[in-house]
Amino acid sequence: MDPYIPILIMIGLAAVLGVGGLVASSLLGPRRYNAAKVDRYESGIQPTPGADGGGRIPIKYYLVAMTFIIFDVEVVFLYPWAVAHDQLGVFGLVATMTFLVLITVPFIYEWRRGGFDWE
Repeated sequence: MDPYIPILIMIGLAAVLGVGGLVASSLLGPRRYNAAKVDRYESGIQPTPGADGGGRIPIKYYLVAMTFIIFDVEVVFLYPWAVAHDQLGVFGLVATMTFLVLITVPFIYEWRRGGFDWE
């Protein structure tokens, strides 16, 4: 149990800081609400019941966000492989190449849909 004590202390400290920040914000924060603060807001556009003019809603924002998340996850998985690639052998190489091939599918999808073409 001895090596886990610093980790438990850090988890407890993080919980105290998180809860303490929320409590302090609710007690000390201003309570001035106006129409702009309580209005719904999403992706830089005002939400409407349907698309303007009855057309489709553009999804470029969501495609770029999806690509960012995918390549973020890719870096998270590739970093440990780069550190220990010599110990993983052929299995690690095949698994990494499979992962890279599968990760290019959303990239090609977004590229073909024109997600990288900004007006």
